[in-house]
Amino acid sequence: MTAVTANGLEKAYGQVQALAGVSLDVPAGELFGIIGPDGAGKTTLFRILTTLILADKGTAEVVGLDVVNDYKEIRKKVGYMPGRFSLYQDLTMEENLSFFATLFNTTIEQNYDLVKDIYVQLEPFKNRRAGDLSGGMKQKLALCCALIHKPEVLFLDEPTTGVDPVSRKEFWEMLGRLKVQGIAILVSTPYMDEASLCDRISLINDGKFLMTDSPQKIIDSYPETIWAVSGDKMPRLLTALRKIPGVKTAFAFGDVHHVTVDKGLTTGELKQTLEKDGYTNVEVKEIKPGIEDVYMLLAGK
Repeated sequence: MTAVTANGLEKAYGQVQALAGVSLDVPAGELFGIIGPDGAGKTTLFRILTTLILADKGTAEVVGLDVVNDYKEIRKKVGYMPGRFSLYQDLTMEENLSFFATLFNTTIEQNYDLVKDIYVQLEPFKNRRAGDLSGGMKQKLALCCALIHKPEVLFLDEPTTGVDPVSRKEFWEMLGRLKVQGIAILVSTPYMDEASLCDRISLINDGKFLMTDSPQKIIDSYPETIWAVSGDKMPRLLTALRKIPGVKTAFAFGDVHHVTVDKGLTTGELKQTLEKDGYTNVEVKEIKPGIEDVYMLLAGK
């Protein structure tokens, strides 16, 4: 069964083209990631699919229902967790959850099995106001509220932005357990390391999908030789790398620079060139590419 289908979605805000012909097909029970930086079009896509705004062009269906003509029915069947915490700050955790259950004519008890793995972590703080919670606890509460009516499709817009690493890990473990229950989960994130946790992903940039496939297949498609280069004076080193003949691209990746090169250049030659230019403690080694390397390559074309 197909949970979400979109064909040629376009959306502009004045002169800004937020979506430029996006298409996707997500089956039930799949964890599908949309990976890209801020401003790439992720939130606009989610708002169209959850019937909050209309596309300028294109069509979309959620659980077989048209997002324009059947929006009332779709809203009963989806859960949506926006990027910004949008629950009632002055209500307690339990009051927020009860309120959202009431909106969908259900109760916490009726769908407790769906949220129990998350709720048991919240229960000791159920009388605490939502506005007083930590970032990680707020995200868990928002996920509970999005799930309490047992949706068929769950949309999560950058759910782990601003959350500590431990809470991020716990959150993705929860999504894995939810997927087993047959819920289609669409999650957007700017964090490339989270891409590997999805069944399939789409890389998005400037409102366009660059590639859609499993994370491993996307990595396997990377055609370049890639090296990790480090040394003293890393900012200046990056500038120097970009000027060396045989170096195609050079980008900063954490505490190293990722460099793609022509086949004729060797690691020893690159190291020697940098040392001649006065750089010290230089290390050059070949590495395996990651999702971010593929993204940078595709976005630069």
